[in-house]
Amino acid sequence: MTPFTPELRFAQKVLDDQPFSVLVGARVEVFEPGRAVLALDIRDDLKQQNGFVHGGVLAYAADNALTFAAGTALGPDVLTGGLTISYVRPATGVALSAEATVVSSGRRQAICRCEIFAVAADGTRTLCAVAQGTVLTAG
Repeated sequence: MTPFTPELRFAQKVLDDQPFSVLVGARVEVFEPGRAVLALDIRDDLKQQNGFVHGGVLAYAADNALTFAAGTALGPDVLTGGLTISYVRPATGVALSAEATVVSSGRRQAICRCEIFAVAADGTRTLCAVAQGTVLTAG
């Protein structure tokens, strides 16, 4: 288990200040230089009509994981400049794990990549989406 560092505590506070993140029950599990992992439990109200996690929830997870990863390189005042997401397979299970890393960063922008895994009750992880995004400093 990741130790609850001051940096992780700060990242979770930032997430807790986002009403939509609270609504979906997101949590920051890793927040370290160049990397962030966002997780959320899969609930029925986050699914679409076929029982899979809604694509909008996957895009949300990618967006926030990308910005948190970029924030480790650019500082906390960042905004998503754009992202693309490819859905690999339907997401089912008990949780999602959005794992983002900084691919390249400068003074005002970072390019990040995110892999989203569906986690089964037995801990098996299945890749369900891949995203890439540009994150910019807000100032």
